[in-house]
Formats: sequence, C-alpha cells, structure tokens
Amino acid sequence: MQDSKNSGNILEERLISLMEQYEKDILRICCVYLKDRSLAEDAVQETFLKAYQGLEKFRGDSSELTWLMSIAMNTCKSMQRGLWFRFVERRIPIEELPLPAPQALASSVQITQEVMQLPHKQQEVVLLHYYQGMKVLEVTEVLGISSPAVSKRLKQARAKLHMALEGGEVYE
Repeated sequence: MQDSKNSGNILEERLISLMEQYEKDILRICCVYLKDRSLAEDAVQETFLKAYQGLEKFRGDSSELTWLMSIAMNTCKSMQRGLWFRFVERRIPIEELPLPAPQALASSVQITQEVMQLPHKQQEVVLLHYYQGMKVLEVTEVLGISSPAVSKRLKQARAKLHMALEGGEVYE
C-alpha cells in the first residue's frame, strides 16, 4: 500500500514539474491551433490529464516536450472534430496569446499574422519548428508524418511567407 502511495506522489511531483516547465508552451500552441483562449485552456488541462494517465508508460523515446506536444495536438484535433466547434467564432487577437513578446517589433507582429494566414498543415509545422524550436524529427513525432512531409510543408510555408512579406503573390 505504501509503495503505491509513494508511486502516486512521485507521479504527481513529476506532473507538477512538467506543468511548470511546459504549460505556457502547450497553452500557446493550443491557442494558435484552436483560436480560442478558453478552449485552449481546456485543451491544456486535458493534455496534462492524459499525460498524468500515461506518465508511467512514458519511456523517454522522445523529449518530454515532444511527447506533451503530441498529446496536445491530438487533443486539439479531437476538439475540432466536435460538431459544435464548427459553429463557434474562434478568432483570437494576437495580443491575447500567452507569452507575448515584451517589445514585439512591428515586423515580428506582421510575420506572426502571416503565419496565422497559412494553410493549417503549413501553420502547424511552422509553429512547432520555428516558434517551439523543435527539430524536424521532433515535429515528425508530434504530427505523425514523415520527415520529407515536414520539410515539404516548411518549404511551402517559407515560400508563401516570403511572397507575402515581400509584397508578391503566392500561387498554389
């Protein structure tokens, strides 16, 4: 009985540590993904609940952040599949995203706005790779797609961003 209690305490301490370390990163990606702060907060709670339930099984094959991002992305996708999600206004102003830059330059705000205009598949790889600092292999683990697919999406996104920021047009 004492061993299971100690095990539970260790898991709780580990979860608290993960939450302290990664909660803001997870919240930010969920906000961008769901475009709604309150839904994103729900997704973060669900993410950490699922992480707690699977913490004993986590083998460390990937980083904790990669593992948590994968859970968060899947949670957001599940929330989006709900019928009511399609009928909710989900625009969130950039100013309301968690962890805003202390003194964001006008150019960084413009870049962020352009990233938000990208097609969803390109947006998610840009967010994970550039904003979360994940390597291509980590992005493949989070999204469950191949490295060439991640590279292709990044290349397409960079081309669209370049054209948008340089004043040209992008053709699909």
